[in-house]
Amino acid sequence: MKKTLIIATLFGLTAATSALAADAKENWDKICAKCHGADGKGDTKPGKKLDIKDLTDAKFQATFSDDDAFKALKSGLNDKDGKVRMKAAEGLSDDDMKALVAYVRKLKA
Repeated sequence: MKKTLIIATLFGLTAATSALAADAKENWDKICAKCHGADGKGDTKPGKKLDIKDLTDAKFQATFSDDDAFKALKSGLNDKDGKVRMKAAEGLSDDDMKALVAYVRKLKA
C-alpha cells in the first residue's frame, strides 16, 4: 500500500512538471517567440531590429539573475531613453512567469 502511494505520488509530480513545461513552452511560443525566436536566439525580424541577445548563450545568461528575468516579464523592459524594448507579459500568473524563466534557462547551450 505504501509503495503504491509513493508511485502514485511520483506519477502525479511527473505529470505536474510536464504540464508546467508544456505551459511554459506554449507561453513562450505565444508571447516570446515572435521576437526571441522559437529557439531563443533572437534571429527574427523584430529581434534583429531590437538587437535582442541570444538566450542560448550561457555567457549572456550569466549576466542576469532569475529574479531579473522575472521582473522583466512582470514589468517589461525600457531602454535608457524610456522607450519600451519589451512589453510586460500580460495575462500570466507569477507561476507562469517563473516557469518561463526556467524555460529560458534551459535554452542555454
